[in-house]
Amino acid sequence: MAVIKEERKPEATITGSYGYGWQQMWKHFLYLFLVMIIVGIAESPASVVRDSDADNSAGMIILQILAAVYWLLVFSVVKYGGDLMYLRAIRNEKFEISEMFDGFKKNYINIILANLLTFAIIGLGFVLLIVPGIILACRLAFVSYLVMDKNMEPVAAVEKSWEMTKGHGWQIFGMGLLVIPIVIGGLICFIVGIVFSIIWISTAFASMYHAVDLEEKKQLNDEFVVEIKPTPPEGQ
Repeated sequence: MAVIKEERKPEATITGSYGYGWQQMWKHFLYLFLVMIIVGIAESPASVVRDSDADNSAGMIILQILAAVYWLLVFSVVKYGGDLMYLRAIRNEKFEISEMFDGFKKNYINIILANLLTFAIIGLGFVLLIVPGIILACRLAFVSYLVMDKNMEPVAAVEKSWEMTKGHGWQIFGMGLLVIPIVIGGLICFIVGIVFSIIWISTAFASMYHAVDLEEKKQLNDEFVVEIKPTPPEGQ
C-alpha cells in the first residue's frame, strides 16, 4: 500500500518556516534558482566596489558613491522583486520571472523610499549599541513583502511590519541566527551548497511572512464572524 506523505503547512515558527521553505524550495527549484542568479548578478557591481581593497583615492570615492546610488536605485528594486517571487513560490501562485522587474514600472518610488527608510532606521539602531539595530531588523523584516504584496507606501509598510512581527520577534531572530550554520554548511558542501542555502533561507523568511499573514487574516475573519452573529430574540 502506497504511503502518501502529507505536505507541511505554513507555521509562524522557526522550524515551521524553514521546514515549509525547504518543501517549497524543491517544488519550485528551477524558478527560484533563476531568481537567485538574477539577484546575485544585480548585486555584483555594488559588491565589487564595496569589497575592493583600493585606497581612498578620488576615483575610488566616486565609484563608491556610484555603487551606493546603484544599490539604492537599481538593486533594491530587483531585490524586492526577488522577495515577491519567493513569496509567490511559498503560496504556490503562478508567476513569471519578468515580474521581478515590474517594480521599475509600477511601484518604483515606494520601493526606493521603503528600502531607504528601513536602511536608515536599522542603521540608526546599530549606531545605538547594536542591540537596538538587531531588534529593529527583526521587526522590519516584512517591509519588502508588504510593499510588493500589499502595494503599501513606505511608512505604512514599516508600521505594518512592526505590528505583524509583534510576538514573533524571537522567532525571526532565531531564523537569522540559523542563517550562519546554514551558509557555513553550504560552503562546506563543495561551495555549490551555498546556492541551496541562499534559496532555502529566502524561502524560509517568505514562509514566515506568509504564515503570520494567514494568522492575521484568520483572526480578522473570526472577529468578523463574531460581530455579525445574530443576537437571539429575548426569551430564548
